[in-house]
Amino acid sequence: MKFRGKIVEVACLNHFTRVVSTISKLTKACVLRLTADHLFFVLCGKVAGGGVAMWCELAQANIFDEYQMEGMSAQDNQICLEVIPENIFRALRTVQNAKSVKVKLTNKHCPCLTIAAELPTMSSISRVVTHDVPVEVVPRRLWHEFQEPGVPDFDFCFAQVSVYLPPLKIMKNVVDRMKNLSNFLVVEADASGQMTLKIETDLVSVTTYFKDLGNPQWDERDTRDGGDADVTAEARVDIRKLQQFLVGQQVNPSKAICNIVHQRVLHLILLHDDVSLQYFIPAVA
Repeated sequence: MKFRGKIVEVACLNHFTRVVSTISKLTKACVLRLTADHLFFVLCGKVAGGGVAMWCELAQANIFDEYQMEGMSAQDNQICLEVIPENIFRALRTVQNAKSVKVKLTNKHCPCLTIAAELPTMSSISRVVTHDVPVEVVPRRLWHEFQEPGVPDFDFCFAQVSVYLPPLKIMKNVVDRMKNLSNFLVVEADASGQMTLKIETDLVSVTTYFKDLGNPQWDERDTRDGGDADVTAEARVDIRKLQQFLVGQQVNPSKAICNIVHQRVLHLILLHDDVSLQYFIPAVA
């Protein structure tokens, strides 16, 4: 297995750093999956067992000026590494002014992602700073766990609604205030583009309404529910998990979507040019 990439453009380095920063705020550890065309950050929490799940996809051509990757074989041309995103972010954050940054899979007592940055200098002597970030190689037999999650099937037996999210900063401010009142939050949406955030306790009941958000149409089948406000779905979730998702966002998405599988899961999607991030929060009884 071989992997090496080179980043020259400062904008690409900053963009990649922001993405890794977002991932580091969502999970302490995840799998970095490398293919010929894409990088994926994957967290395979068992949603049915109460854990969150994540899938982040980046096109390598929009990050790296040079990119070489050889997997285990021609048939299995990918590499899966268990990484700690915070360690990668710390290394990238220290080299933001570099002339170029090289990322390479190495073996230094243990497998590492070696991040080598050529820093600007006033003399003809170059300065290179190197960070070795330890990783673990995921064996081939476990690769099946790190596949892309599918879009919820709108023909499934559970009621489902998809709605565009309001501005994330506004939503974060609302959730921050509600967190002081309850540990759980009910997210509800309908097919007319309305979403509500509400908490109910023995002492207080608070509801925030977002109207005219719009409903994404995944395919032609969805048009049968368009504009029918009677089609609703809700999920009661751990408010800390939703807050964690909102606090960590530095992707600045062009589209933000919320899919709710009634009383099953809250599926959040952020889309921005070459980056897509999916986050799954399980519903609680």
